[in-house]
Amino acid sequence: MPSPRTKPQPLSDSEIQQIATDIAGGRPPMVWFTAAAVGVPEGRSGKVIALGDPADGDFLQVRPTGSKDVLSFSPIEVTLTKPPRGAAGATAQPKSTPRKETPVTQSSTTTSTATQPAQASAPQPSAGPKPAETTAATSRAESAGKQAAAATAPKPAKTPAARKTKAPEVTVTLTGTADGEWSIDVVSGKKRTLRGLPVAGSTVAQAAKILHPEVAEVVAGVLDALRGVQEAKVQQLQAELEEAKRLLNELSD
Repeated sequence: MPSPRTKPQPLSDSEIQQIATDIAGGRPPMVWFTAAAVGVPEGRSGKVIALGDPADGDFLQVRPTGSKDVLSFSPIEVTLTKPPRGAAGATAQPKSTPRKETPVTQSSTTTSTATQPAQASAPQPSAGPKPAETTAATSRAESAGKQAAAATAPKPAKTPAARKTKAPEVTVTLTGTADGEWSIDVVSGKKRTLRGLPVAGSTVAQAAKILHPEVAEVVAGVLDALRGVQEAKVQQLQAELEEAKRLLNELSD
């Protein structure tokens, strides 16, 4: 029953509007229970978690300090004014009438609390107990579950980058001597695979014609020069052979 010293005054529209603003800003305001509060001692503190429909009468959803339950109260049962030290518990013990536990829901707009002053100030009889639901705790649990699932989810294996195969460099060297002898050296990368492989002059001439006209011209010039040298050598040898035959005939006579 109300305290004999002072009669509790219901929260004003401006105070309810301030509570709604603090809740919307993420700062649940602290309130203190008046002598009209049912089931909670006068002077005990609590935080307003959400505002319900003012038409319900007990639309202030408050979590008393030290409790995990969210209970519904009317504007006359709480105050924003902190009572003086020692006033808590000075009045009669709390009544045995149970408070109704309501789900924690945020009101859609703050203006709805100010448009029902008459209904908001009139206390309604408390109904039977309802199971408490904490939306904030549920959303935090769901968020933690999603983060844990994301952390344990296997990451897709990275596809190894295809290695580029570099073809070894091949160097082919054609060498010709003054005597008309040709040879080929082949180097693959840093390894010499062929050294001094003999090649016929006719094969060199055919290969030069296939490679490039300029290469064919250069090789043809070299071959002509070598051909002239060999022809001169043949003529010299023939002359020597004739001389040798003459001497042999003279000795035979």
